[in-house]
Amino acid sequence: MESYYLDWANLLLRWVHVITAIAWIGSSFYFVFLDSSLTPPVDEDLKKQGVSGELWAVHGGGFYHPVKFNVSPPKLPSHLHWFYWESYSTWLSGFSLFTVSYLWSASTYLIDKSKMDWAPATAIAVALSFLVVFWLLYDMVCRVFGQRKHGDAIVGFLVFLLVCLASWLACHWFAGRAAFLLVGAMLATSMSASVFFWIIPGQKKVIASIKAGQPVDAIHGKRGKQRSVHNTYFTLPVLFAMLSGHYSFTYSHPQNWLILIAMMFAGAAIRQFFVMRHGYKLGRNGNPLPYALAGVLTIVALIVWLRPEPVAPMSGGAPTAAAAHADYAMVQGVLAQRCYMCHGEQVQMKNVRLDSPDNVKTHAQNIYQQVVVSKAMPMNNSTNITDSERLLIKQWFEAGAQTK
Repeated sequence: MESYYLDWANLLLRWVHVITAIAWIGSSFYFVFLDSSLTPPVDEDLKKQGVSGELWAVHGGGFYHPVKFNVSPPKLPSHLHWFYWESYSTWLSGFSLFTVSYLWSASTYLIDKSKMDWAPATAIAVALSFLVVFWLLYDMVCRVFGQRKHGDAIVGFLVFLLVCLASWLACHWFAGRAAFLLVGAMLATSMSASVFFWIIPGQKKVIASIKAGQPVDAIHGKRGKQRSVHNTYFTLPVLFAMLSGHYSFTYSHPQNWLILIAMMFAGAAIRQFFVMRHGYKLGRNGNPLPYALAGVLTIVALIVWLRPEPVAPMSGGAPTAAAAHADYAMVQGVLAQRCYMCHGEQVQMKNVRLDSPDNVKTHAQNIYQQVVVSKAMPMNNSTNITDSERLLIKQWFEAGAQTK
């Protein structure tokens, strides 16, 4: 029953997490686009009010005219929308999902004993430290170097080094699937922390100054803009890390840390293209196409590098001896040794039980997908299934998955 309720918690939290993430990422992408597409106002009245940029847009049958005030509007409106619950809800639902999916069953999903034979409590503590330590280091880098000459380039380089180090450590300390997700959660935590500790407090100080009739310090807007821009570059790497758990050829590779770094670099480069393309259309910067090409070429290089070795065809088109004898009795022996501990009489993870012919027949497609195609099961290969045993299941399934 515990597994059943955990599955429901996983489903509902994942649903909420995706919904809130769409809201947060959507608003982030929109404001980056908006800020990059603003042009100086034409109307003299807007200029007198302190408007620094405007945009005309059409959507859903109506025309929209957003404007941006340089530091503060001449009069604070009675209703002001705050963009923060999108961030907080995404992080809270994501951390809850991470807890249910990985921390709750750390010995199964978080720990790979071939890398680090940790006690569950130790593994959980180290995993959580990734979220905290990276934020502290990232925040320190931004505060020390962010306002200096060439500060954006310095911060970008140092943060990239931090991400590379964290990726290497995570992939050498934790199970591959958990390591990828942990690095994504680490970046997402820093994104939400920037909103919580810098962006929203800075905006509150600006509003307090306006209400008190005091001059507004422009540094709050600059800091908020800096962290907001950083967040948009983190977005595509975080999304890859979250999706990678469904594709074991990435996180199960011996050099999985290098794959993670390369894909996050590709995501950031592609995002740079989209950030700069709006300014390029207005003549503010050069053509950002090289960034997109760098990202795409990185992905193509990974596709070529990770391609599987070709399988030699069977001689004369006849089935091999192994294929001819890949019957249910042989498959049952593999399942008993490698799968029953999680999918047997005592435990039925994901409500899957494989200790009877009828159940194996029912789940034959899923067995094939998880064991042969994605090689995601057994989780972290904790039962040491061999390639020959995977091949046996492949041949049994392709021969019709008979259980009699």
